[in-house]
Amino acid sequence: MSRHETVFVPEPANQRSLRTALGSFTTGVAVVTATTDDGPIGMTANSFASVSLDPPLVLWSPAKSSRRHTPFVTAQHYAIHVLGADQHDIGERFVYRASDFSGLDWFENDEGVPLIAGALARFECARWTVHDGGDHSIVIGRVLRAAHREGEPLCFSRGSFGSFAGKG
Repeated sequence: MSRHETVFVPEPANQRSLRTALGSFTTGVAVVTATTDDGPIGMTANSFASVSLDPPLVLWSPAKSSRRHTPFVTAQHYAIHVLGADQHDIGERFVYRASDFSGLDWFENDEGVPLIAGALARFECARWTVHDGGDHSIVIGRVLRAAHREGEPLCFSRGSFGSFAGKG
């Protein structure tokens, strides 16, 4: 044990310490989109992961406390857009504004899901299953179509967006 580290048992009284420790793991940034009866919605997430290549499955985890939770866990189809370092503004937009597609270059796929043009990678999914994950849901989707382009990823670490420093 390093004398500079803080050791603790996670509990409600020190939830901020747990968030700080989890924030030390740098992730990519994704925007998940779906369609509702009121139109397209999006949500910024950093909980995206690959699950399986055969069948092709991915997961993401929306917070149950989010007003967007129900539309996303009940959506039959959705898309996960992995953002490039040049798409910081798109990541920021969907943190708080679920239906703000104004000024974005987007279109609908065959399933009616909004697709944001220019993402670093995109995974068009059909809902496979949803699991309880404590204060989040774990949404697993089967990838129907995928796309990618060259570019640097947008990263999220310690509560901030940033970029990958590259090879050292």
